[in-house]
Amino acid sequence: MKAAYTKPFLVALLIIIADQLIKIWVHSHMYQGQEIKFLGDRGMLHYTENNGMAFGMELGGDFGKLALTLFRIFAVIGIGYGIVYLIIHKYHRGLIMNGALILAGAVGNIIDSTFYGVVYHYAPLFHGRVVDMFYFPLISGNFPSWVPVWGGEDFIFFRPVFNLADASISVGVILILIFQKHYFKHEVPEPSSPNSEMVED
Repeated sequence: MKAAYTKPFLVALLIIIADQLIKIWVHSHMYQGQEIKFLGDRGMLHYTENNGMAFGMELGGDFGKLALTLFRIFAVIGIGYGIVYLIIHKYHRGLIMNGALILAGAVGNIIDSTFYGVVYHYAPLFHGRVVDMFYFPLISGNFPSWVPVWGGEDFIFFRPVFNLADASISVGVILILIFQKHYFKHEVPEPSSPNSEMVED
């Protein structure tokens, strides 16, 4: 198989492995809610688990959890097929690589939600919790009193706690949105001139 076929999937595999190694280390060496600061109060490991989507968003109830996990599995199958399609039809390499980033992130979180409950003995298959740990509260303060709805309330940027899989998905999606015109541009063939047809004849 050509390198063009294997490189995106190799990158995805490396991200999945790194994501799982970080999660296993955090689960084994930290307790939930524990923080290990590496950028002072602006960057830290903060061990938390969530039942749902990226950045701590959730879909409620056991049925919602099962539906979300199954949706992720079918989505990964679709993304994988889409990457193969892009490779075969020679789409832009940047688009293919960003698709691989999204695939890696989706698989990384699927492993948690599918198997962690069984491996760590707290939930049945497909009901595991996703391990999150990266927290960057870069800016904190209070909204001015004149701000509608949120006036006087605390705010933190960036509030969500996330993992490497979430970051991989986000980077892939953002780069596709930024470079979509470049990735999906259509080259218009130059019209042939009468002289060129005579030369061909």
